[in-house]
Amino acid sequence: MTSGESVTVAAPDRKRPHRLAAMLRSQMRNIAPFLTLICLFGFFAAASPSFATLDNFGNILTQISVTGIIAVGLTFVILCAEIDLSIAAIANVTGIAVAYFTLQESYVNIANVPMPGWAAILLALALCALLGLVNAFGLTVIGIPSFIMTLAMMQIAAGISALLVRGQIAYKVPPLVTTLGSTSIGGIPWIVIVAALMLLGGHLVLTYTRFGRYVYMVGGNREAAEYSGLNVKLILGSVMVISAVCAGIGGMLGVAHFGSAQQNEFDTYLLDSIAAVVVGGTSLFGGRGGIGNTIVGLFVLGVLNNGLDHVNIDSFLKILIRGLILLAALVINVYAQRLRERTAD
Repeated sequence: MTSGESVTVAAPDRKRPHRLAAMLRSQMRNIAPFLTLICLFGFFAAASPSFATLDNFGNILTQISVTGIIAVGLTFVILCAEIDLSIAAIANVTGIAVAYFTLQESYVNIANVPMPGWAAILLALALCALLGLVNAFGLTVIGIPSFIMTLAMMQIAAGISALLVRGQIAYKVPPLVTTLGSTSIGGIPWIVIVAALMLLGGHLVLTYTRFGRYVYMVGGNREAAEYSGLNVKLILGSVMVISAVCAGIGGMLGVAHFGSAQQNEFDTYLLDSIAAVVVGGTSLFGGRGGIGNTIVGLFVLGVLNNGLDHVNIDSFLKILIRGLILLAALVINVYAQRLRERTAD
């Protein structure tokens, strides 16, 4: 090297640690559910030898299937920064309706002849779609907030359920519903397959279709979506109907899975479905998350509920633990939203 030559030494990239920290903060909503799932699985596997088995994994899949079916539609709603509190009641009334329409003493069956299974299924699906349309009408046309509208629909659907069963328990459902809800193929329960297909379908719609992009646009910035010419009311109405239909399908298969249709049978699925979506990392403020996050949330709840059954713990304490897990997810959700707003500013 001659005296006239100079050597350039590259300065260390001091911004790289800051970029990494910023990336971790921005992805906290997605990372936290995975860490929670890993920690829960590790804890229960160490606490109970019967937990980490292939048979028990199949039990977990079966246990989260109905919740997963209902949570597909709810994911669409929450991505639009709305909420649907009527999903459990709609699931219940649809399950009761499909059993009711199958009975030979149904009021709509004047000849007292059993209704064909396909007709009972179609009528039950039409009922849940109609209830979803009422939710959509109240939200988009009248302007009732989704929280209040679906709270009213919860009571309406519960009232319809009470009128249909009148304190009784129905056991008969169409053969197709029985097959999909309570039988298996190749050792895999049909209800697990249906849940997987619906989750996959929801993911494909949200990821690869124009409607899915519109859902994210409406949830991310509703005013900007309106200014761009998007029919926001149509999108909001559509997701409310999708949520009701998914809840109805979950209700029909759930009745077959449980073996009977009765009032208040799906009450716990409201909290479970919301928790699955939120715990998985989908933002309550809309525009962030998706079916992938819902799947993670489903496994968090499934592992938690199943694992608590494998350890010697007070049954009443299980409810408290589930509530604390949901609270932690809500805190992370809100905190992640604030970090995103600060980064945007």
